[in-house]
Amino acid sequence: MAMKLYPSYLHPPSILPIRFNQPKKIAFCVRNFSSGTLHADNSYKLVLEVKERLKNEYHELPVGKNGRDDENMIYWFLKDRSFSVDDAVKRLNKAIKWRQEFGVAHLSEHLMKSAAQTGKSSVHDFLDVNGRPVLIVEASKHFPGMQDEDEKLCVFQIEKALSKLPEGQEQILGIIDLRGFGTANADMNFLTFLFDVFYYYYPKRLGQVLFVEAPFVFKPLWQLAKPLLKKHASLVRFCSAETVHEEYFTEETVPALFRNESTTQ
Repeated sequence: MAMKLYPSYLHPPSILPIRFNQPKKIAFCVRNFSSGTLHADNSYKLVLEVKERLKNEYHELPVGKNGRDDENMIYWFLKDRSFSVDDAVKRLNKAIKWRQEFGVAHLSEHLMKSAAQTGKSSVHDFLDVNGRPVLIVEASKHFPGMQDEDEKLCVFQIEKALSKLPEGQEQILGIIDLRGFGTANADMNFLTFLFDVFYYYYPKRLGQVLFVEAPFVFKPLWQLAKPLLKKHASLVRFCSAETVHEEYFTEETVPALFRNESTTQ
């Protein structure tokens, strides 16, 4: 009897590597993961149902990678929406339109040269101890005034981090280094954009956010931002640079930003 094959996103995860090689082409992609509590047959039927709905109701949406017929993307949004077909169709329509209008597929550091040259954000060369790609932001290097470039750089770095997802991994780790943060660095508009991006367009891709060495002047901004996050505020952890080193990396993989801090304790 011939073996029945299912799409890659319904296969069990494999062992996670600790380090990745040079990044592949930056693109939002879903690596292999299990179908959770639903049987694979039923999960795939739901994927096909959403796919057909998008074709019939939103035929103007693009097809191909991250398009209305991308089964990996459809499955991820189904999973995020607790396998509600109606909810997944609505979210996917919104997300695919946004990707097209924002020009996600065409982002490059050249398009946001001024923002990129600040060095305010980067994707770490190593995974954390949980096998997650790591996106690092140095808040003291951010200043309001380049909203368009900052937003494009933000999405570019998210895409870059997601392109490094190992087989079986689904989320990334965000580290916000708040050492040296002052009132001049506060930017509520950008924070709102960041929250919206992860909530609507990259749902459940952010596994945890570390706020490192938050100064007193950061607290008022956090009090304004926290209600926007609602239940997702639980993803945030305030911690020290030493904690970042000791709990999230090894001596060989700890980011340089936190290596000196931890070794001088």
